[in-house]
Amino acid sequence: MTAALAAVSALLLTACGGDGGSSNTAVLPDEGSPLGASAIVKVDSIADLVPREIADRGTLVVGSDTTYAPAEYMDVDGVTPVGYDVDLAKAIAVVLGLEADVRTADFSSIIPEVGSTYDVGISSFTINAERMSQVNMVQYLEAGEAFAVRKGNPEGISRDDLCGVTVAVQAGTIQEEELGTLTEECESAGKESIRRLSFDTQTEANDALVDGKADVTYADSPIITYAVLMSRQLEVLGEAFATAPQGIVVSKDDHALTTAIQKAVQELIDSGAYGRILTSWLVSASQVTTAELNPSAP
Repeated sequence: MTAALAAVSALLLTACGGDGGSSNTAVLPDEGSPLGASAIVKVDSIADLVPREIADRGTLVVGSDTTYAPAEYMDVDGVTPVGYDVDLAKAIAVVLGLEADVRTADFSSIIPEVGSTYDVGISSFTINAERMSQVNMVQYLEAGEAFAVRKGNPEGISRDDLCGVTVAVQAGTIQEEELGTLTEECESAGKESIRRLSFDTQTEANDALVDGKADVTYADSPIITYAVLMSRQLEVLGEAFATAPQGIVVSKDDHALTTAIQKAVQELIDSGAYGRILTSWLVSASQVTTAELNPSAP
């Protein structure tokens, strides 16, 4: 499976420039590849919804924290963003008659800068009420949460009792917020607090676990699964849990772009391209059937 993921990382969608109209396409790999023979094309009725400023620019500027493999991370060259979120961003852009400009960003800065620095944010954002109070969120995925420990679980960690345990987590994530709640529960029960180590990137959190600075790392389940696949030193602790929707972030003030993004995602779902992209990254279990706008948070 590791070899398959490495091969898939090279199978990126490419936006082919044209003279407008419907010539803007993303050609997926031929038969025999994980994605199959297919092409994603511009859909004029959806592209016409794109705000003029973005359409004239010709690019969809996407904010993404490219340290969160396999959703979004840097390829071996250190400069090229890859991952299923990156492939989906490129596919969405093609439907809109644009090219995706995926820019590396600090995770916690993306939402505040959507609508100014970035047109959209695509970075594994779990949908919740707090975020929806700030931005629009178009659901495109469902993902659980999971813990990882060092191989063999040498510290004997139990997922059901993290009191007194050192947990590495990425700052600004739902998991960091939930650790705060779990710590309060430990203290209320008269137990030792969870020792939380917050890092700017999930890569640093994973490294802290490998290096023995933390006992556990905590993230979305696809990210934990991928980290375990890529390392012989880690294992998943228990099963994934707390499945929740994830969404593409768009400014609340930009109704036209919000509608265009929602329709583009639904077009990719209905055409089957969306499913092929997620399958190629081994995250097909996270598929949704409807690109719902601002769904009820769990």
